[in-house]
Amino acid sequence: MQRADFRCLHRLRVRWAEVDLQKIVFNAHYLAYFDIALMDYWRALALPYEDGMSLLGGEVLMKKSTLEYHHSARLDDVLDIGLRCDGVGTSSMRFSAAIFCGQRLLVSGELVYVFAELARQRARPVPPPLRAMLEHFEAGGALAEVRIGSWKALQRDAMALRMAVFVQEQGIAPELELDEWDATALHAVLYNRLGLPIATGRLLQSAPGVSRIGRMAVQRVLRGTGWGQQLLETLVQAARERGDTEVQLHAQCSAQGFYAAAGFAVRGAPFEEAGIAHILMARAL
Repeated sequence: MQRADFRCLHRLRVRWAEVDLQKIVFNAHYLAYFDIALMDYWRALALPYEDGMSLLGGEVLMKKSTLEYHHSARLDDVLDIGLRCDGVGTSSMRFSAAIFCGQRLLVSGELVYVFAELARQRARPVPPPLRAMLEHFEAGGALAEVRIGSWKALQRDAMALRMAVFVQEQGIAPELELDEWDATALHAVLYNRLGLPIATGRLLQSAPGVSRIGRMAVQRVLRGTGWGQQLLETLVQAARERGDTEVQLHAQCSAQGFYAAAGFAVRGAPFEEAGIAHILMARAL
């Protein structure tokens, strides 16, 4: 079993609370590591777990775990935890699991989960959309697609995401969040394979040859997994295709690193917008 066998790897560092007096990880913590990695696996599928399972009508519960210990993990080791779905039965999903420190295999195993009705703790058939997502991911397929269109076409899903992020999370007033520019902007929404919207943004023409990206919002539990980057690059490409030579945006200062990694550079000093610190950033096309 090698790192390259896994499309999804979750990285973590061993903490003091997880080791014994010899600074070796307690065996029981390895199962906790796999549980943490499973949530990253759902994120790699572009699946916000709570919303996704609500739509599918069940939960994923562990049925059986079998682990083999090859070497010990120690305090402050950086570990990569891999999960791979090897098969989907009628109601079960079988995963290969491994923990690596560098290229060294520390723990390997098999985890079996069942799709179940939580209230009755009763197994149910794996829904075809979930089965398809698992198989498509392990085959190397794309798990989300961007749709571009007018406000009229995408308003319902774009507005739901923006309200959740800007109004509910950040406390921005609804009347500041929705403006007259929505009607003329080009909008983009990223959907997963269940049809759930997971990210949105819009593209405005701020001056001849200059576009402005705004209202970038990603579903909270899926941030940091590349979905926002996919949406951002789609908007940048749309600006390029219509002949613009530069794209600008007002980045929240807390997201400056995200945009810098995508090739945007800071211009000027921070300023306040809707009660939140922002910075002007730009990228040449």
